Amino acid sequence: MAEAERTIETPDIPDAGAAGEPGPLTPADGTAAAEESGAPEGGATAVTGKGRRRLVALFTVAVVAYLLDLISKTLVVAKLEHHDPVEIIGDWLKLEAVRNPGAAFSMGEAFTVVFTVIAAAVIVVIIRLARKLRSLPWAIALGLLLGGALGNLTDRLFRAPGVFKGAVVDFISPAHFAVFNLADSAIVCGGILIVILSFRGLDPDGTVHKD
Repeated sequence: MAEAERTIETPDIPDAGAAGEPGPLTPADGTAAAEESGAPEGGATAVTGKGRRRLVALFTVAVVAYLLDLISKTLVVAKLEHHDPVEIIGDWLKLEAVRNPGAAFSMGEAFTVVFTVIAAAVIVVIIRLARKLRSLPWAIALGLLLGGALGNLTDRLFRAPGVFKGAVVDFISPAHFAVFNLADSAIVCGGILIVILSFRGLDPDGTVHKD
């Protein structure tokens, strides 16, 4: 005897892509956009963190340069001023306390107030530029400039003969060269580093350009 054919009815399964119906599971919109653009998740946070690390590097270098300059000048005034020069390498290098009313390396003694204003302006410019800083070499260079400028500005403001007219303490005296201090050295080293970075096309924000 032939068996009756039985048919099994199955309910219609709605198309996942139909309007109004949920599609396949996908990551959150922000993650998907980041994957499509190739940018890592939390990119903005990463950039901010990098900028903060560069700021820390800048101000750490500046503080170290400033403190070394301040301590060395304090020791020179206490131990070396009004005494005979101390020979380090014969006549080639001596430690000799000199009060300098001019700019770095004893230049421009008639423009003490002008150099004081310039030093203050340099400090303001560096602090403003620091907000866009993303390059470690630039952080080091600007830190050296900032620490050196602060070191000599402190002398301008607090040493005799008065505010804005104070004489800077110099004490490193090479043969056949001007007497200078650690702040001058920091400024020169920072300036040289900035020139090198500029020639290499590295900007403070970390981008590299080629002319």
